[in-house]
Amino acid sequence: MHKRNTIATAALIAALMPMFVLLPADRAAANMHGAAGGAQMEGGQMGPVLMMPSMNAARGRKLFASKGCVVCHSINGVGGKDAPALDASTMRGPMNPFEFAARMWRGAEAMIYMQQEELGEQIDLTGDDLSDIIAFVHDPEEQKKFSEADIPEQVRELMKHIEESEEGEDEAEHRSNAPKE
Repeated sequence: MHKRNTIATAALIAALMPMFVLLPADRAAANMHGAAGGAQMEGGQMGPVLMMPSMNAARGRKLFASKGCVVCHSINGVGGKDAPALDASTMRGPMNPFEFAARMWRGAEAMIYMQQEELGEQIDLTGDDLSDIIAFVHDPEEQKKFSEADIPEQVRELMKHIEESEEGEDEAEHRSNAPKE
């Protein structure tokens, strides 16, 4: 990991780690909101003006790789190590997708910084993109299909370049810390 990213990475991990633990209070709040009798969903439609996205895990698998999430995050050991792994086996559920998005939002500053450092720009996601990625992150069966082959060539090249750059930084630091003869 780039030395200049250490603080941003620590902030990102601190912000995202709670995403994987659905606390009893979260579960109770989710149940309370569901039982409160608010807008009920019929066929994805919530009331006259709101709708729920389809949450397509297969599309989310492709987006996770093509949008660059895989540069920092990993699934089943495939991907980066600068941010928490997003294996479905570590997720506690059921997860409210809005809570997942809210926890991402709390880590947004660090995530945007890392995206700009590693990708050169901020990842652009639509609401449907995000819902599909959230579905993928929580779908163990779809995650079993995820492999290096899902990662587009340009993203693989970027990951290789980042890895080589980090190795070069580590070697330079090691040489500068070596005892002088």
